Amino acid sequence: MAGVLSVSNVPSFPRSRHISPHRTPSFAAKFKRVVILPVKCSPGPIENADQEPELASSPSHTGISSYNWCAGLGVLGFSETGYLTYLKLTDSEAFCPIGGGTCADVLNSDYALVFGVPLPLFGMVAYGLVASLGLFLAKKKLPFDIEEDSGRLILLGITTSMSAASAYFLYLLSTKFAGATCSYCLLSAALSFTLFFTIVKDFGLQQIQNVVGLQLFIAGLVVAALNTSYSNSEAVLTNLDQINLPYYETTISTPSSPYALSLAKHLRSIGAKIYGAFWCSHCQEQKKMFGYEAAEILDYVECFPDGFRKGTKIAKECSDVGIEGFPTWVINGKVLSGEQEFSVLAKESGFVVEDTNPS
Repeated sequence: MAGVLSVSNVPSFPRSRHISPHRTPSFAAKFKRVVILPVKCSPGPIENADQEPELASSPSHTGISSYNWCAGLGVLGFSETGYLTYLKLTDSEAFCPIGGGTCADVLNSDYALVFGVPLPLFGMVAYGLVASLGLFLAKKKLPFDIEEDSGRLILLGITTSMSAASAYFLYLLSTKFAGATCSYCLLSAALSFTLFFTIVKDFGLQQIQNVVGLQLFIAGLVVAALNTSYSNSEAVLTNLDQINLPYYETTISTPSSPYALSLAKHLRSIGAKIYGAFWCSHCQEQKKMFGYEAAEILDYVECFPDGFRKGTKIAKECSDVGIEGFPTWVINGKVLSGEQEFSVLAKESGFVVEDTNPS
């Protein structure tokens, strides 16, 4: 607290001979007036000084707050990862304006799965949370009575995990896919880093120093989880790399019963199909049930006509059906997975023959 000192002197009076100057103070000293005014010190001009300080996102030079930036970038990232998730779930090819085939190779690689879950799905959830938190914080209306400090800390934790994951993926892209270009990967990494630095700037250096330990813990946890997932995948892939099965035809020597012949003819007449793989033992058992004559009549679709090895894709006719296992029957539009008894096939196809009995 500083003070402003104001001193005013009254006019002097002539001395009296009856008053000793060294016994009585001078009139000037006696009538000095001291006024001290209270003044509040500040390093700079303050606007609305009577209001309580608030935790608010500092606006950027464009006038847009950090929370609004997070919301906008989160929506952009959500759209990108949502598109990639749709492609992954529908087994569709991505449009790659830059990189061509190398972009598709990266997106369809085994590194596009984390613990069996499509990687873009994790990104879609993360970007969705960032966008939602950004909007809530900008409006200062957080759900579940979450305080603003807690909301900012959650946002910092999410963006920290996203930037750590992006750094790990960029490392994989440069080591496992040397020379490949993935525009979607680079865009997602750029969005993650931008979100992270936006929140760090909003916190400020002093506040970040208080939570840097938490950030390092989150980043380490994310990298450890990703490394564990890919280490397990690589162990399985090492065994799959050694598999190379050329296509071969199997022969059935079991004779067909009259019922099996009639059922096979009926199934073919209504357009029923059986989907299988040359190496599938259950498919062979299903054919043996019909016998070699009836098996020749069945409309059988081989899903791996060129053999099976790493990178071999299932035939399009089989993938369109959405096969989950072999053999798979499609009868009157209904999908039946696994070996089926004659009674089930007859019921689903509406087959009725009075003079023959199933064997």
